[in-house]
Amino acid sequence: MSDMRIVLLGGRIQGKSSSGNTILGRQEFGTAGRTAECVKREGETAGRHITVVEAPGWWNNYTVEQTPERDKGEIVLSVSLCPPGPHALLLVIRVDVSFTETHRRAVQEHMELLGERVWSHTILLFTTGEWLGDTSIEQHIESGGEALQWVVEKCGNRYHVVDNKKSDGGQVTELLDKIEEMVAGNRGHYVDFDAKIMNGLMKRKDEEKRKAEEKKTKVKKQRETLRSSAGGVPHISDMRVVLLGNRSAGKSSSGNTILGRQEFGTAGRTAECVKREGETAGRHITVVEAPGWWINCTVEETPERDKGEIVLSVSLCPPGPHALLLVINVSWSFTETFRRAVQEHMELLGERVWSHTILLFTRGEWLGDTSIEQHIESEGEALQWVVEKCGNRYHVVDNKKSDGGQVTELLEKIEEMVAVNSGERSMDQPPKFGGGQTEVSSSGDSALGSSKSSLMSTLMRRFETLSTAPTSSGYSTGQSEKSAADGSTLMAPHSRGASLKGRSS
Repeated sequence: MSDMRIVLLGGRIQGKSSSGNTILGRQEFGTAGRTAECVKREGETAGRHITVVEAPGWWNNYTVEQTPERDKGEIVLSVSLCPPGPHALLLVIRVDVSFTETHRRAVQEHMELLGERVWSHTILLFTTGEWLGDTSIEQHIESGGEALQWVVEKCGNRYHVVDNKKSDGGQVTELLDKIEEMVAGNRGHYVDFDAKIMNGLMKRKDEEKRKAEEKKTKVKKQRETLRSSAGGVPHISDMRVVLLGNRSAGKSSSGNTILGRQEFGTAGRTAECVKREGETAGRHITVVEAPGWWINCTVEETPERDKGEIVLSVSLCPPGPHALLLVINVSWSFTETFRRAVQEHMELLGERVWSHTILLFTRGEWLGDTSIEQHIESEGEALQWVVEKCGNRYHVVDNKKSDGGQVTELLEKIEEMVAVNSGERSMDQPPKFGGGQTEVSSSGDSALGSSKSSLMSTLMRRFETLSTAPTSSGYSTGQSEKSAADGSTLMAPHSRGASLKGRSS
């Protein structure tokens, strides 16, 4: 075969880009960041013209439903980028990582986005071959267990090992020979694709890109108009922020990014509200992190204590926070179940909470060359609903990156929101604590049902504990509400404000 077409598929961090470089014999694929869109490269190797397409990877512990729509679309589109279709799909798996049943399920579901017959055109490409030492790949497969053996059998016992750190043309030549043998066994057939489906996907991708540009331009113009208006955007020297969101979304890491140092613990879950303060970008910043919720849980399924902490969070930076940052991980698919959980938990603070909320996307590095607007458009109505509820206010952070610019821009967006909200309060009926009846506004679409009474009892006990705790225990007491001279804020639940100091998460 003088002209060979290959597509590289597999989970994230499996070595797809490095394998593409090994096959082409030079650095054609970037290995520093993630592949967010299909990448196509060509070259001459072992007397053949080779076309290699690398598709975005999936998380090894994700089902296909959890993978973002854009990634799934790119996986399907990959086979159309080397027409009339690839001769081989190389399923890339590292040999130095245990291959579990969870990994197997992820491989099956993502590979079969291309149809059940995909396996007859697939060769299993094991990377980090140097890790095997004197162990043969066959011994590794046998000791790897049923999950790995299942994949090997689905690929018709076709597999190959590469050491991507080694300049050895022989390992590539042998791989190409195995591809030729597979093609011969398939009677010369390559992976065909439905042109109508591919055209539809391309049109959708182009439309998403167009809408993303429109959104980006609209948001930019709104910000410019606000800053050039007569009132302008006042600088807030003492800013108060509350981090909300589901578990593992990156709230603690985002708090550390905002404050510019490790203040929030990231090893375990945040079980109670945590308050930290610091100086950032010429401002004194108070950050409160509330416990998260499970992304697939309704508000009724969330423990009463967690709901109580969420409501209590706004009282820990009296007279109330300037902004609520709703933290969402961009590497997760945002489903309707996810959206419902967000709405119900956010509206524990009242329907008008949205006018004080900015959507904070974490794992910004995961986007690669994809803009956040493209991600929003490709994810569909569920995520778009949340973005619109937040008044098209959103920001992206890479919490692994020491970049003060991303924090400064976020703080400026908060100041802009405060300027727009001037004179407004987010809760018509903020939660009341102390004697008498207690209630919480739930004027949104989600109903708290019978859980409300129990929740408020928990809130009262928790608040009273904070309010009466001696200062030696780490709590501060007796703080009174002061007027929000620096802009509109969320109202704290009660005049007896409470704050937390020195607690670890």
